[in-house]
Amino acid sequence: MPGKLILVRHGQSTWNVQNLFTGWHDVDLSDLGRQEAAQAGRELQREEIEPHIAFTSVLKRAIRTLWLIMDTTDRMWMPVERSWRLNERHYGALEGLDKAQTVAKHGDAQVKIWRRSYDIPPPALGLDDPRHPRFDPRYADVDAASLPAAESLKDTLSRVLPYWESRVVPELRANKNVLIVAHGNSLRALVKMLDVMSESEIVEFNIPTGVPILYELDEQLQSLGRRFLGNQDAIAAAQEAVRRQTEKK
Repeated sequence: MPGKLILVRHGQSTWNVQNLFTGWHDVDLSDLGRQEAAQAGRELQREEIEPHIAFTSVLKRAIRTLWLIMDTTDRMWMPVERSWRLNERHYGALEGLDKAQTVAKHGDAQVKIWRRSYDIPPPALGLDDPRHPRFDPRYADVDAASLPAAESLKDTLSRVLPYWESRVVPELRANKNVLIVAHGNSLRALVKMLDVMSESEIVEFNIPTGVPILYELDEQLQSLGRRFLGNQDAIAAAQEAVRRQTEKK
């Protein structure tokens, strides 16, 4: 049998607190986010799950979440790989904007299309926009043509899948427990693939910050079942809070 798969969305970030579209902007965890990350580690300990290798993005909110999980579980020695392919979905020209204010300006229906439709990206950044990732030194070795100026969830899945197949799958097949600490949309892309979800189902699926998702996989690496680890009532409330982020304040 393959190893277990654990997915964790980073803990609450400072821009989550401000209800801003974050995307590839590199913000850190809030104090609550650090607590959530440590709690994620305690949930893994409670389940007696010991990851053998971890994968994360190149954004500090995911990296620090992983550090705190490793510290809490006393596994600071665990091998770690970082990849831009696990970054959050790129929100294009929406990055840095207040979600509720964007709804007030453009309407709930339009923002829901930009935020949650499967294959429609938000307005793209211009190539000369200083927020474009081609100006960020962490992507200096990435082909500029591969760097997004805006992404749909479908686009996000397209960039995550090659990394999943080339780096994560071999570790699972080697019977290693794999921990992936990433972002709401890069993880939703994986959930869609693992659970063979329809486009309409994944649009409504919400992943709260700092809550581990445990997958048991069959020999073909298809899901035998997934479950959120932790207090189920609190997790349901956190999922609902994610869904309501664009509501007017």
